[in-house]
Amino acid sequence: MDDIERTADRLIEGTAEVINRELLIQKLKRSRDTGTPLIVKLGVDPTAPDIHLGHTVVMEKLRQFQELGHQVVFLIGDMTARIGDPTNRDATRKQLTKEEVEAFAATYIAQANKVLDASRLILRYNSEWLEPMKMADVLQLLSQMTLARVLERDDFHKRFTEHVPIHLHELMYPLMQGYDSVALRADVELGGTDQKFNIMTARQIQEAYGVEPEVGMFMPILEGTDGVRRMGKSLGNYVGVNEPPDEMYGKVMSIPDTLIQRWSLLLLGKDPAELERRLAAGANPRDLKAELAFDIVTRFWDREAAQNAQEKFDKTFRQKEVPADAPRIAWTPELARVTALQLVAQLPGIPSRQEARRLLQQGAVLLNGERLDMMQEVSVEPGSWIKVGKRRYFRFE
Repeated sequence: MDDIERTADRLIEGTAEVINRELLIQKLKRSRDTGTPLIVKLGVDPTAPDIHLGHTVVMEKLRQFQELGHQVVFLIGDMTARIGDPTNRDATRKQLTKEEVEAFAATYIAQANKVLDASRLILRYNSEWLEPMKMADVLQLLSQMTLARVLERDDFHKRFTEHVPIHLHELMYPLMQGYDSVALRADVELGGTDQKFNIMTARQIQEAYGVEPEVGMFMPILEGTDGVRRMGKSLGNYVGVNEPPDEMYGKVMSIPDTLIQRWSLLLLGKDPAELERRLAAGANPRDLKAELAFDIVTRFWDREAAQNAQEKFDKTFRQKEVPADAPRIAWTPELARVTALQLVAQLPGIPSRQEARRLLQQGAVLLNGERLDMMQEVSVEPGSWIKVGKRRYFRFE
């Protein structure tokens, strides 16, 4: 196996499917021989303000291409976002305004730079070529797809058979995404496995316009912290790339052991075989999970933030200072600056300020492991815990 084939296999590692390996090798050889980098595309529709770890699976693969010297294009679908990708939708999406898309795009770009090398990233917007299209151009694009082909999509087929309306502008979505690949002359396009129809359509549209079809690289869908369903904000099983380090670390530590190897591969590019060897040699899965949490926080923040988050987590959970069933207390902004006496007096089961004062004088109250003085001013954050006496614990959230 020569260097190009080894490179291709490294790029394919961790993908769910590639169409196709031979074409990827051919393009890599041409790139080497001509000194021309491949154009690698990721199209993102900014339909929400935040990116979570599930989105970064594809971005990590993009970064591999960057490190090999190829030209990565982060394509903001500011026109396609105004339709909304119908993939996996059982109803028509609400159309976004231009202003909403622009606001979401700004946050996407800032967060994507946490994963990708911004100095080697080309940013484009598909309004550059889609907005100037004339009716003749639109008709030519529409002629490249049949209605029967569009209705092969599971989501459209389901809606059609169940008599759920399908609006004509939705049928334009895969064609517009496909034309993006024509305009960019993309060699490779990355997406999740749910994007297969759209990327296969792009290959078809490229050929119709006389452009060599792109390689489709499909990344697995990342399971959320519950270990079962795909990561999503609506499911509450996500880890946002902008979440505070403590929260990010804690959420990663909450995933089931069965996800350690998968998250390590998809989010950090670690060799699952090496993790398997360590487990076989007797490594504690909890320790491997702690390494994963540390590396993820470092990836999106920095090493110091990861160390602080790890120390706080260890002190709180690994040292068993707080029982898992400790009662929860609703955190309010007023708790961000309060005296110890005021804090303890409002805890459940504390009948009076006199009792609160007595407990503090006896040194019987700890906040996040630190003993409180009666008139000490403290700052309580979501996730903080307090111990009263020998056995009473509370957590603020």
